[in-house]
Amino acid sequence: MGVEALLDRIVEQIPAPVGRADAPARAMIFDSVYDAYRGVVTYVRMVDGALQPRERIQMMSTAATHELLEIGVSSPEPVPTKGLGVGEVGYLITGVKDVRQSKVGDTITNQRKPATEALAGYTDPKPMVFSGIYPIDGSDYAELREALDKLKLSDASLQYEPETSVALGFGFRAGFLGLLHLEIITERLSREFGLDLITTAPSVTYEVTTDTGDTVSVTNPSEYPDGRVAEVSEPIVKVGILLPKDYVGTVMELCQSRRGTLLGMDYLSEDRVELRYNMPLGEIVFDFFDHLKSRTQGYASLDYEPAGSQTADLVKVDILLQGDKVDAFSSIVHREKAYSYGTMMTERLRKLIPRQQFEVPIQAAIGARIIARENIRAIRKDVLAKCYGGDITRKRKLLEKQKEGKKRMKMVGRVEVPQEAFIAALSGDVETKK
Repeated sequence: MGVEALLDRIVEQIPAPVGRADAPARAMIFDSVYDAYRGVVTYVRMVDGALQPRERIQMMSTAATHELLEIGVSSPEPVPTKGLGVGEVGYLITGVKDVRQSKVGDTITNQRKPATEALAGYTDPKPMVFSGIYPIDGSDYAELREALDKLKLSDASLQYEPETSVALGFGFRAGFLGLLHLEIITERLSREFGLDLITTAPSVTYEVTTDTGDTVSVTNPSEYPDGRVAEVSEPIVKVGILLPKDYVGTVMELCQSRRGTLLGMDYLSEDRVELRYNMPLGEIVFDFFDHLKSRTQGYASLDYEPAGSQTADLVKVDILLQGDKVDAFSSIVHREKAYSYGTMMTERLRKLIPRQQFEVPIQAAIGARIIARENIRAIRKDVLAKCYGGDITRKRKLLEKQKEGKKRMKMVGRVEVPQEAFIAALSGDVETKK
């Protein structure tokens, strides 16, 4: 069949778009790109009415108005036309440089004779996984904001808002549809925009109900309420794992250690098995996939979909340096795993933080209760070097004087945590500092 015959058949068999030419203009935005010279180029499909150049248009979600500088079609290069009518697909240029004013799924109408209802069928995607994105060099913050704005044009599901951390400075709290989405965005930020970034450990949305009956949505451990907590609800997902039959035992053990509930197991062939589990999303967002691959020599594949939420015995573990909370290391974990998380982080930080002039305690705490502790020993000067002979009282006097000085220093001293220590601790790199 030739190309012309194929196109004829398409015209015959696929119904034409339905819309009213005499109704107020309504166009659905389905994509946008950023042009350095012309601003945002918005791609639309006309559903009702028509749009002409030099008209004033209105975005129905934000009520922002713009003048249409150019309207046209792609064939395949952009070609300006005298307008777009019902069913036609084309592009609009308004000269707007702010990429946030052109949301995918928004409805465009005529300002002079606006439509009353926006086009249905589009809802904002809900992020499932949250992570903090910070530039390693603080001066790159403005570039990171611009890069996220440009990515948002072609990816409506990316959500972000400014965030500051005592440890990491200025950055963004970003929401993603899943782990793959998080990886793609961070990779694009580093490749396309040349940014050096640090991302905090991924977390999910917890619904926390306090004793007073208030419900708080928590996407960051620092938002966790300080008072008494009545109930914590976490999202769960239905997980499907395809793997060779030889690894079934070790993968089931991994899933059970992550609070998984077995739903079923099917043999797809003699040596291929599918395992189905219900698991908390918070248990698989961090390093579950890495463990799955290492236990199956790379042969397993993972797929998951949302399956509601469940209540669980979750607690917030804080890491304290000399009594001060370090928000970047806080985490919401199951009570059974709180102790192991606390000991892991305190040991990791003891190796990574350089020694100070005074002793530094590193503690893990649930509320006011300390569950793990490590000490970074003070750097001590040999004050007895000048003492020779056996005058023990003089030696003791010098050591007591040094001890008092260290105590005073500890009261005013601040622990400086180098950036490399944060990056290594959050990425799981437990190498000792250089």
